[in-house]
Amino acid sequence: MKFAFILDPLEEIKTYKDSSYAMMREAQARSHALWVLQQGDLAWREGGVMARARSLRLTEEAGDWYRLGPPEELPLSAFDAVLMRKDPPFDMEYVYSTYLLELAQAQGARVFNDPRAIRDHNEKLAIARFPEFIPPTLVTRREALLREFLHVHGDIILKPLDGMGGSSVFRLHERDPNIGVVIETLTHYGSRTIMAQRYLPEIVQGDKRILLIAGEPAPYVLARIPQPGETRGNLAAGGTGVARPLTPRDREIAAGVGPKLFRQGLLLVGLDVIGDHLTEINVTSPTCMREIAQQTDCDPAAIMVDALEQEVSGQR
Repeated sequence: MKFAFILDPLEEIKTYKDSSYAMMREAQARSHALWVLQQGDLAWREGGVMARARSLRLTEEAGDWYRLGPPEELPLSAFDAVLMRKDPPFDMEYVYSTYLLELAQAQGARVFNDPRAIRDHNEKLAIARFPEFIPPTLVTRREALLREFLHVHGDIILKPLDGMGGSSVFRLHERDPNIGVVIETLTHYGSRTIMAQRYLPEIVQGDKRILLIAGEPAPYVLARIPQPGETRGNLAAGGTGVARPLTPRDREIAAGVGPKLFRQGLLLVGLDVIGDHLTEINVTSPTCMREIAQQTDCDPAAIMVDALEQEVSGQR
């Protein structure tokens, strides 16, 4: 099969922890052909969506891990599967890419995750579809509502709806002297909508990443443990990843969320769970495959390639 990966620049990829690399390595081991392109390589011309793509071969050599073929102009339908693995931020360029990918679908391309489903599932706000699993949450840009939420819960987390990697996440106590400036900064003086959630003290035990593949959870989560004095467990914010088996509550959340997301075209999803509560649904470029594989007998990348093969061959 021919798999095309839409990625960030290859020279920026950290192979020791990158999930896209793990998937590509597994696909190559099964003799599938790899191709790569970036967002800027997509174009609509003469009635079709074309890609300036290059064949890719992984070498397993440290510091020199790939070989590229010459650029070729190909319709996206020429590939058996196209994987949208561009990292956030989910900005307007990302939105434009999903429009092009959706047009390509109409011409026969198979895109994972489904571009419309990516647009429809903001990684923060999508949890509102599953209120039975989430902590007390508020989405607004009104300072009065945010102050009221803080007064009720006493200890809260504020975060932008378009953030990633724990960026611009604030913890506020009711007696914090910086309440006003934090709210003003995050909401841009009431012009930008943000999310507030009750602080979950279970964060000290880790912000768990559950990988859903074709609606089913991988058997292990990656608990991302914050550094001392830190409230964010994100690996990008210095958290330490520890693989653990799913708890009964993790399985309950996965069973309640996974099949619904899969039916909407989300083949690979990363759920963030703190304690017993779902806090985010990651659909753009979920990670943590490498860390789970390195610490357990489970290889999520292999499960993902299994799922791709089944989707493409029509076995599911």
